[in-house]
Amino acid sequence: MTLSKNERSLTRSELARDQAWAISVGGIGIVLFTALLVFTWYFAATLLLIFTGMLLGLGLNALTIALGRRVPLPHAVRLTIVCTALGLMLAGIAYLGGATIAEQASLLSKTLKSQLANVRSFLDSHGIDTSFFDLGNGGADSAVSPPAETSPPPATPSRSALPGAGALASSGGAIVSQTFKVLLGTIHGVGNIFIVLFLGFAFAAQPAVYHDGLLFLAPARHRTRVTLIIDRIAETLERWLIAQIIVMLAVGMVTFIGLALIGIPGSFILGIQAGLLAFIPTVGAIIAGVIVVLASLASGWIPALSAFLLFMGVHAMESYVLTPVLQRQALDIPPATLFAFQILLGVVFGIWGLALALPLVAIAKVMIDHFKTYEAAPLMEAA
Repeated sequence: MTLSKNERSLTRSELARDQAWAISVGGIGIVLFTALLVFTWYFAATLLLIFTGMLLGLGLNALTIALGRRVPLPHAVRLTIVCTALGLMLAGIAYLGGATIAEQASLLSKTLKSQLANVRSFLDSHGIDTSFFDLGNGGADSAVSPPAETSPPPATPSRSALPGAGALASSGGAIVSQTFKVLLGTIHGVGNIFIVLFLGFAFAAQPAVYHDGLLFLAPARHRTRVTLIIDRIAETLERWLIAQIIVMLAVGMVTFIGLALIGIPGSFILGIQAGLLAFIPTVGAIIAGVIVVLASLASGWIPALSAFLLFMGVHAMESYVLTPVLQRQALDIPPATLFAFQILLGVVFGIWGLALALPLVAIAKVMIDHFKTYEAAPLMEAA
């Protein structure tokens, strides 16, 4: 069938409009994606802080749902019971072990500085340059450097040698500046904690509202798939959080009891830091082990070797017993892949990226698995 000139020109104009529209949509998509990347880069700390609040909300919601299987009460009442129980537990730990934690934390800090100085001195004596490590500044340098020759006492200033107004103003300005830095740092840290707590309670109080809000942002034709993805992500992260809390408690208790039996000073605070660092897979265990061994060196080589063997046993228990048993249905991420993403996110986003690498990788894995299953389904039906 032969087309007329008008029909051919109309077809060409439609094709040109379609191509122009496709190019425009593609360009807008690239610009929006670039803007999203720039926004994420500049506001990564804030976004990761919000993500931490979401994780807390998922954990509280999981505990509330678990309580609902035992006690048929409204959601708000169960959430109040969970939050009250957690608050009382933390208050009890602070009341009963607050003084012990503060005392052992101070002792642990001094011990680590002393042992870092000893390690630096040992490496220097064997011809290994440690100047680029920046180990043990302050207390370490004083421990390594030989005592200075005795110098005569400074002459007593006369009564007329009073500081001038400029010196007083400079000293006062420095004191005020340091005070403001400490105050702002404290407010920033406490403010972040309150932001995470508020977001966690808000997400846990009305999970359906935020769930429906995310679905509302999705296009209508894709809401079924978005619902499946969101539900799968929430279920995966909830199971992982519960399992991770159990692992952290077990690691902290075993480390504390083992170090106490060995006779290592500061075993309580070392157990706490080992349990908290267990939240960060692989890297957290290495950091906790280094701290335990350094703190144990002050008690001698035998206690240090015993502490090292204890650390290896706890790490084996966590890696080969607790994690596979508790998280076999939650996450299935190869260790090398997880470690690579930890290093990448840690370098790019700092401590936030290092601590939250596992849940972020878990979200990406859930989405990839969903799309692979979605794309494979038509092929299986056709076969």
